[in-house]
Amino acid sequence: MSLDYEQLVDDLEAEQAAIGAVLAKMPGSAWDLQTHAPGWLVRDQVAHLAFFDEKAALAISDPDGFRDEVARTLAGELGDVEKGYIARSRAMTPTEVLAWWRKASSDLVRVARPLDAKKRMPWYGPDMSGASFITARLMETWSHGLDVVDVVGIARPDTDRLKHVATLGVRTRGFSYLARGMTPPTDPIFVVLTAPSGEKWEFGEPDASNRISGTATDFCRLVTQRRHLADTNLVVEGDAAQEWMSIAQAFAGPPGQGRQPGEFGKES
Repeated sequence: MSLDYEQLVDDLEAEQAAIGAVLAKMPGSAWDLQTHAPGWLVRDQVAHLAFFDEKAALAISDPDGFRDEVARTLAGELGDVEKGYIARSRAMTPTEVLAWWRKASSDLVRVARPLDAKKRMPWYGPDMSGASFITARLMETWSHGLDVVDVVGIARPDTDRLKHVATLGVRTRGFSYLARGMTPPTDPIFVVLTAPSGEKWEFGEPDASNRISGTATDFCRLVTQRRHLADTNLVVEGDAAQEWMSIAQAFAGPPGQGRQPGEFGKES
């Protein structure tokens, strides 16, 4: 079954709207709350999304210009990227940070709509298809949005848009090993998840002895390293499945610190 790219972009826009509704309700004091990412405030999470949505839009509209900027970044000509956007966010008022993110996110959707889903797009790691590129931005929007809602006390219910995150989580199994200098295993794993709507999502080979089952909510929180396995209700069977769940990483870049056991506790 082929991917509906137009629906994917619609889902990205809907995910942006979901976290945007939370940001619009937050009092000024909430923007300076510490999140579960050590050293990162709520405003820093929003700045991260704004900065990389800007860069994603640049990669689509001017791939050569983006590649040149990445080369200059790697050469140290542009300073520490993370420190730069965090410093920018901390010099802004909450209203200014929100406006920055709103423009960056809407600009990304605008340039993404006419993109060829199969076109290879440059990024900070390997090039990827346009569809994978936009899926990654949706995953980032959802996961960094989760960092926000985890501490501000404003609900953002999960939806079946999580299927994009779950699919990416499954597809990045091998990358989770490569990011740690490990050889990806070949043992098949069957993943069966219950969507927020109650629908069942299945990935892999049903007769595999290594199996993972549970809610898409738990699985997506784990593969984006927003929850430790101990704080989920996932059922993980087999050594290969256990190993993967201990290092799962759906995002690009070096391995993250993740979350500690008991940091959240299991949800009913």
